[in-house]
Amino acid sequence: MKTTAPFSIVSPATHPIALVCDSPHSGTEYPQDFRFAVALADLRQCEDTHVESLWSGVPQAGASLLHAHFPRSYIDANRACTDIEAALLSEPWPGELQPSDRCTRLGNGLLYSKTTSLTPIYARQLGVAEVSHRIETCWRPYREALRALIGQTQSRFGRAWHLNLHSMPSNAYERLGLVCDKPLADVVLGDLHGVSCSAAFTRCVAEAFESLGYTVAINDPYVGQDLIREHGRPNEACESLQIELNRKLYLDETTREPNARFDRTRSDINLVLQQVALFIGAEVGTLSRSTTHKDAS
Repeated sequence: MKTTAPFSIVSPATHPIALVCDSPHSGTEYPQDFRFAVALADLRQCEDTHVESLWSGVPQAGASLLHAHFPRSYIDANRACTDIEAALLSEPWPGELQPSDRCTRLGNGLLYSKTTSLTPIYARQLGVAEVSHRIETCWRPYREALRALIGQTQSRFGRAWHLNLHSMPSNAYERLGLVCDKPLADVVLGDLHGVSCSAAFTRCVAEAFESLGYTVAINDPYVGQDLIREHGRPNEACESLQIELNRKLYLDETTREPNARFDRTRSDINLVLQQVALFIGAEVGTLSRSTTHKDAS
């Protein structure tokens, strides 16, 4: 069922823990004002389809789950609002433009200009008012909602952990224009090369997946994007980790329908969440004991 809301927040269904999860790219509600000029089937290849369903056990683990309804090809909540290519616009942008390499090379910036097959999405340029509308009705509310959830978690527990949830095409190296002689891992964890979270948190998630038989790579080929850049500040009481799941684990990449492994993958993710909850519980307990010790001193 379609909704006018740009996102949903699912609150913890049990005793809360210091964890916030978000899925910015799993939205499938295409706004009428999108006015794309490409086959919908091609455009849908940009989606992280069903990621919010794969991680539907997040509330049962005691965490909040935020997920977008709008598609990333309409506007990408995981990109900076300056990541726009000037050629896509019909008039000068009133602010700063800092298009990324992915934006200029692949058309994957704040506003997608190309599908994953490099087919142009539009037969027109976009006006400033149109882009501003997308920012104000989708991008900004999503970003503010995530910021608020993390802030509330920090206030309650003293720290917050954040999992930024995604999926990746099984031919990700090719899609990115990278030459690689090794197979893509089942799971890729991105921590901005150790900047956005502690090595211990990355290791916890990696080992949880590996114990279930999944292959795991760290920062290869995805190191993380704008949301973990904003929130992944361990010295400021938040650790953020990006998780990319190989779509062959759960999805028919052509039809976007769940495949035969979907239920197994979702069950395994629930087990991973149990390990993450244990890790966070131990960390919060350590923090509490440390604070108590300092107060007693």
